[in-house]
Amino acid sequence: MNLYSFAKGLVKSILSPLYRIEVVGLEHFPKEGGVLLCANHIDNLDPPVVGITAPRPVSFMAKEELFRVPVLGKILPGVHAFPVKRGMSDREALRKGLKVLKEGNVLGLFPEGTRSKTGEIGKGLAGAGFFALRSDAKVVPCAIIGPYKPFRKLKVVYGPPVPMEEIKEQKLNAEKTTDIIMEHIASLMK
Repeated sequence: MNLYSFAKGLVKSILSPLYRIEVVGLEHFPKEGGVLLCANHIDNLDPPVVGITAPRPVSFMAKEELFRVPVLGKILPGVHAFPVKRGMSDREALRKGLKVLKEGNVLGLFPEGTRSKTGEIGKGLAGAGFFALRSDAKVVPCAIIGPYKPFRKLKVVYGPPVPMEEIKEQKLNAEKTTDIIMEHIASLMK
């Protein structure tokens, strides 16, 4: 058993009963091929919650500071996380993300880049649009509907893939593409 499978099983056994996690819409998740999984960001637990509810292994970009934390820095690469420098264009992280998608794997992103303090969806950064436009990956929106309170239901909703063919035909830029992805995430929260 690899570290990812072990960690997923362990984290699922703790978080699923604690937050009574309900998962909706898994039928929308492509069984194969590159997937850009875009979710809102309300809590530090969002990456593990998305990781345990997604039907396929997910690679996440994580802020590079986390890779300097003792123990955590050793675990992150084993659970498919890779570092990204925040606040600047990190070409290496962009290349790595495109490679994940090109190899037919799942790249998980939180387009807002940081947690929402209010639970409301914020403005997404252009990175999600960049990956969506530069790859042939299916773009799957995901809404995490909190709050993270023990023994209260936490809902994770996966929506149908964003119609990227239409967006690419319109020749929209990365920022506008991200806005459309964010609208799809928001629509899942209703």
